[in-house]
Amino acid sequence: MKLTQQIAKHFRDLMFGGNWTYSNVKDNLSDVTWQLATTKVYDFNTIATLVFHMSYFVTAALQVLQGKPLDAHDKFSFDHPPINSKEDWEQFLNKVWLDAENFANAIEQLPDNVLSENFADEKYGNVYRNIHGIIEHSHYHLGQIVIIKKLLLRVQSDMKL
Repeated sequence: MKLTQQIAKHFRDLMFGGNWTYSNVKDNLSDVTWQLATTKVYDFNTIATLVFHMSYFVTAALQVLQGKPLDAHDKFSFDHPPINSKEDWEQFLNKVWLDAENFANAIEQLPDNVLSENFADEKYGNVYRNIHGIIEHSHYHLGQIVIIKKLLLRVQSDMKL
């Protein structure tokens, strides 16, 4: 298996399941309602905001892998579209899953030697570093999502008593 195929698998496992941590984004969001996803806990980001933030950088990196210029700015990476209904949430998640699969496909198609090339600009490091940075970044935020979800479900459960 080419290294790029292995990296693509690693990303897919994070997003859709099969990694050795047994925790992935899709399964953790499978029972999250739009109301839960948009509920604020203390001064933490909402689940929806964290999912958007992760996906924002996946989409930006995908564009670079497709030969487009890097067009991502941290200040916009938390500005998700309004989510006011089940349909909004489902549409939002469908885009996240599609962009994730397209990103994995793009990684898979890369020849291994591209991994050592600059990612958009020398100042961003190489392609390998950026793809793995996205994977590490997403694992970090997945952990936050899991904790926020547990807090929200606990509060919800306590309120029903």
